[in-house]
Amino acid sequence: MSGNTARLQAISNITNRIPKKTGPTEPLSKIWASDVFNLATMENALSKNAFKAIKKTVETGAPLDPATADVIAAAMKEWAVGKGVKFFSHIFYPMTNITAEKHDGFIVTNADGHAITEFTGSLLIKGEPDGSSFPNGSLRMTNAARGYTAWDPTSPAYVMNTPNGATLMIPSVFMSWTGESLDKKIPLLRSNAAMDKAAHKVLALMGETEIATLNSSCGAEQEYFLVDENFANARPDLLLAGRTLFGASPAKGQQFDDHYFGAIPARVQVFMQDFEDKLYRLGIPAKTHHNEVAPGQFEIAPYFEAANVAADHQQLLMTLMKSTAKEHGFLCLLHEKPFAGVNGSGKHVNWSVGNATQGNLLDPGNTPHDNLNFLLFCGAVIRGVHTYGPMLRAVIASAANDHRLGANEAPPAILSVYLGDQLESVFNDIKTGSLLEKADGGEMDLGLSQILKFKRDPGDRNRTSPFAFTGNRFEFRAVGSSQSVSGPLVAMNTMLADSLNWIALELESALADGTEKAPAVIKVLQKLMDLHGNVVFGGDGYSSEWHRMAVEERGLKNIPTTADALTAYKDPAVIELFESTGVLSPKELASRFEVYAEQYILSIEVEAKLVIDIATTKIYPAAISYLSTLTTTATSLSGMGIAFGADTLKAVSAAVGNMMASVSDLKDAVETHDFESEEAHMTFCAETICPLMLAVRSEADTLEGLVADELWPLPKYQEMLFIK
Repeated sequence: MSGNTARLQAISNITNRIPKKTGPTEPLSKIWASDVFNLATMENALSKNAFKAIKKTVETGAPLDPATADVIAAAMKEWAVGKGVKFFSHIFYPMTNITAEKHDGFIVTNADGHAITEFTGSLLIKGEPDGSSFPNGSLRMTNAARGYTAWDPTSPAYVMNTPNGATLMIPSVFMSWTGESLDKKIPLLRSNAAMDKAAHKVLALMGETEIATLNSSCGAEQEYFLVDENFANARPDLLLAGRTLFGASPAKGQQFDDHYFGAIPARVQVFMQDFEDKLYRLGIPAKTHHNEVAPGQFEIAPYFEAANVAADHQQLLMTLMKSTAKEHGFLCLLHEKPFAGVNGSGKHVNWSVGNATQGNLLDPGNTPHDNLNFLLFCGAVIRGVHTYGPMLRAVIASAANDHRLGANEAPPAILSVYLGDQLESVFNDIKTGSLLEKADGGEMDLGLSQILKFKRDPGDRNRTSPFAFTGNRFEFRAVGSSQSVSGPLVAMNTMLADSLNWIALELESALADGTEKAPAVIKVLQKLMDLHGNVVFGGDGYSSEWHRMAVEERGLKNIPTTADALTAYKDPAVIELFESTGVLSPKELASRFEVYAEQYILSIEVEAKLVIDIATTKIYPAAISYLSTLTTTATSLSGMGIAFGADTLKAVSAAVGNMMASVSDLKDAVETHDFESEEAHMTFCAETICPLMLAVRSEADTLEGLVADELWPLPKYQEMLFIK
């Protein structure tokens, strides 16, 4: 089939689909974490001493002795085998934004030929995948390939059920034989330890005597699109690049704002229910789901968890989302900008820090002006964003996210901090050397007796800010929907550790001369705001005036592309930041630059080759066929003395010629090689290849509006976005 025949068949398949049956689901209390070997499960499966040891490890990071590991391994195996499991896997998180797993059987044969199941502490603790076949930034080569996975006992093991069977999954770190991190988990664990160490210094100086281990927490809002597989299978760009490289805007997009929080389509609701039941069985606290702004776009948001567990759960959530969508006949798109002209998708990372003794240290309470611990930790965030803004931009940089950042629905590529009216006023007072009591948000009274009054938040929300305070946490809004949250969490934890170390030195100096605690805190924060207050901005981050002011008056950097952003990994200050905190060695940091630069270049090249292929083999033939029909008709009518279709003929002919000329230019660009550096290659992709792809697309999208619908070879936006 070709042209509209294929599209009509796809629409017929969708509209005549037999809906997947759904019935009453089991109670949450019955299914919650039923497939997770968590502390509650371990308490029943382990001896008191073994449980006490593993609980201490989970809660404080204390080391676990090998003998206890043997006991836990045996209990874990028995629990998993009881659920029908025959294989186990160390699941790990290489520098690809997706997970990796190597499955091994519990099976062992003995001398008499019988097979038994065996799982020892040594098997639990260590695995050995190939270290050279994953992105590694020259840390491993083919002739030096050994890599190890090692069990992370602070993130619970679980059973993953698929149509092909059940597997025990063991969250793990991934390292080279020489000890360097090849993954996203090791830096996250290190960054949390660095933040905990620095926070202890500050809290001790503040007179706190009982200080539990501090942890960062994360709640990541996940946006995504659903497209019916019948349409997706007819779009090579969606299948291979995750986004549409062609497509004219439909007459109706999102301009009516009628999709956001609207009634969820029945088929999507069935998918969501199925998906979330799977999440609950794996202990992932899915809290909210709804229609997002763009047609065909949706969101799911989990409840807060410890950052390390939240990062593991986020990876698992993305995997389950895609596999469950497939079961329901959808392709789940996590690309940051799968459709031009409508909102793209982000992953807003809500981040905070706290512990069992001091609580959430980014919670201002009812009187933030009196909460000295909060003021210090919030000030540390302000300093961190100002000092390391380019680094924060680098950790969310990708070819996909470049399409989204700075557009109408996403924060700009200038890192600033939004505090809200009340909190910004507090820090402005500090900057002037005073600290006055602030009123709260007051009461919301609509003058309607049937509507209960409620307390209003002391600050509004700012959707144009990339880094916004939202009541008791900061929301990093610039993170892309397909990205791992580990990178942003590592960056935030590390910058916070650095700022807390700076504050500890300043505070110690201020207290040493006999200054009382409160005046000493104000003195430190006043210096901090003098140095770093320029990063605080509560206005419209989309406005051209802010872009001018941020760069020219405040000295902030506008970093629009990944080619510009990734160079932050080579900044001596960033190298020193990660080395001094023990989060990443210079060699490990250099490997990240190499990996992410290569991924950016490869992503652009794949898209460019797809543009050439689709334009040449699908759009060009359709346009030529239409030209032929028009020409034949015009010639026939001309013989009858009737002028017909001259303007359309000229428009189609011009667009075809322009498109193929741009295709030729793009081919030449893709074949360019021998760049002097990765930076030069990335810049060429950003400044030459991307504009050439847009030039081809512009002409192709013009043709979509000219060529007869019966000939157009690709499912159109109005079909993919609105037919579910």
